[in-house]
Amino acid sequence: MKKDIVIDTFPLLSTSSLETREWLLNIATEHDYPSGRAVLMEDAWGNAVYFIVSGWVKVRRTHGEESFTIAILGPGDFFGEMAVLDESPRSTDVVSLSKVKLLSVSRESFLQILFQDSHLHHRMLQLMVGRIRQINLRLQMRLSPPAVKLAHILVSLTDSYSQESEQVQKIFNIPLKDLAEVTEISLEETTKIMEKLAEKEWIKIDTANNTINLINYTQLAVLASKI
Repeated sequence: MKKDIVIDTFPLLSTSSLETREWLLNIATEHDYPSGRAVLMEDAWGNAVYFIVSGWVKVRRTHGEESFTIAILGPGDFFGEMAVLDESPRSTDVVSLSKVKLLSVSRESFLQILFQDSHLHHRMLQLMVGRIRQINLRLQMRLSPPAVKLAHILVSLTDSYSQESEQVQKIFNIPLKDLAEVTEISLEETTKIMEKLAEKEWIKIDTANNTINLINYTQLAVLASKI
């Protein structure tokens, strides 16, 4: 039920007016998907902006019959905004990694409120600049050791999506193939590094809750900084 959704959990809406947040919640459409379901096909970009209420998704780039993961998004994040703004075709799709609840706001409604609420407009620019900086950082890291690149991804995901109230910071247990692709290292390297991090007790895979627990976040952050 939309009334149970805490709209303040979305960073994009953190500075927008109360009227904006209530209006968006009222006009938004709810979507529930099981794990492994395509939630946005490549020919559907530009129709709406999507907010992740709960769960995790991956963004895949497709080339013919092949596809590879280019981003992992978690609770509170959003996607589809670039296609709404520039209306260009996309060769990407979005697939759920877990059970997912989304809210979608149509292109027309989102553009309407975006230009009415200057705080929302400014906040969206801030977050988009942040994403560009992350892309630039990943480009700089292409020659970094695989362990550094993987630590950077784990720390970035934790910083973005781990709950501050949790005693141990944790993220969704992302499949190793997707983790390898988004890190741009081989599956074999990813498997070995994750095993080594577990041996050092820097991380722990909680299979019961399907999470990666970052037991020693500080050491991971130090490793991630060695670009």
